[in-house]
Amino acid sequence: MFDPTSIIVGLEVGTSKVCAAVGDVSRQDGALSIIGLGQSPSRGVKKGEIIDAEAAEECIRKAIAEAEKMADVEIRNVYLGVTGGHMRGFNNRGVHPIVSADREIADEDVKAAIKNAKAINVPAQNQVICAIRQHFTVEGQDGITNPVGMLGSRLEVDVHVLHGNLNRLQNAIRTVKGLQLEVDDIVFNGLASSLAVLHSDQKEMGSLVIDMGAGTTEFVLYANGIIKHTGILAVGGCHVTNDLAYGLKLRTSRAEKVKLDHGSAMVDEDAKGHSVTIDELGTDSRSLNLEHLRMIMSARLEEIFQLIRQELAQADVLKFLRAGVFLCGGGSRIPKITQLAERVFCMPVSVTKTNSISGLSTTLDQPEFATAIGLVKYGSFQVRRRPVAPLPRIQDLIGTLFKRR
Repeated sequence: MFDPTSIIVGLEVGTSKVCAAVGDVSRQDGALSIIGLGQSPSRGVKKGEIIDAEAAEECIRKAIAEAEKMADVEIRNVYLGVTGGHMRGFNNRGVHPIVSADREIADEDVKAAIKNAKAINVPAQNQVICAIRQHFTVEGQDGITNPVGMLGSRLEVDVHVLHGNLNRLQNAIRTVKGLQLEVDDIVFNGLASSLAVLHSDQKEMGSLVIDMGAGTTEFVLYANGIIKHTGILAVGGCHVTNDLAYGLKLRTSRAEKVKLDHGSAMVDEDAKGHSVTIDELGTDSRSLNLEHLRMIMSARLEEIFQLIRQELAQADVLKFLRAGVFLCGGGSRIPKITQLAERVFCMPVSVTKTNSISGLSTTLDQPEFATAIGLVKYGSFQVRRRPVAPLPRIQDLIGTLFKRR
């Protein structure tokens, strides 16, 4: 039996699956090990957001129960992954004057600068989810990671801010709490995935992580060790399936099977002039043009990559990518997906697996589990260290909001 105080659970409520990963943090060296995983096909979730709380609750219950059984623990708290087309990220700067007589920067000055960076105008119905510290500037000297103890009259801090619709975030939290589970914190799925798959040197060199889910595609760009850009597209693998169903005149369930059995992100010469035979319910078998099938898939997948590239180009951050592009999520399993991405981004692309974590090798090697494992890794950081300026949890902000009402 494991020490319950060292147990961390990440919960991803996705469009196609619900996944709960259980991690154990060693008291000796702080090493993280994945000791259990539970999953269940997802219902009541669309484009990464819950639309039927009752159906989603049952799926979450099953995934939690399976994770508890494998890890031999009782799960009471989780780090919850969130996503959705309503979420936005941008960079902001906070400034704080140093008024002490000796001009020495203290912890209180750092906290004040970060607080000022978070004092931003977001839509009235939105709430800041997190403000990820990037670096500090003192007296024009930038790139400072810890300014405490330095001398200066003006402290500046750059942060990456993520915000989203408060009520839509609350829907996910309330659904989980309905199962008598406490939400320790909520974390953007794209951030969690990047924590799971990137090494520190890749973050320094400049890397783009694209998490290709069923209902959404999240992406996070790192450079110089910090997050430069985040984004979300409310498009994913389910849209590829829907395109096939429409273009090939198939039931959605059959289109999904065709995608898995015969799909590819590229239209190769060997697909031209070939067909595949499938059996449709209540009808005779029929043939599908393989080239047509893959053209439909390739068009949608290329569109996803092009949209990401366009957003990064507009933000002028493509120039930071020296380590390349890293794919994870279930969509990264599509054959030839790396070749298509390389054609769009004009740089090396690879499908990643989690790093710096031990435990269940069959789980760690699966790109579709990157988010859940990353949520556990995020939780382990909160256990092992305390940030300079603790950020309020979204559920606390929600509670404060309703008290005001």
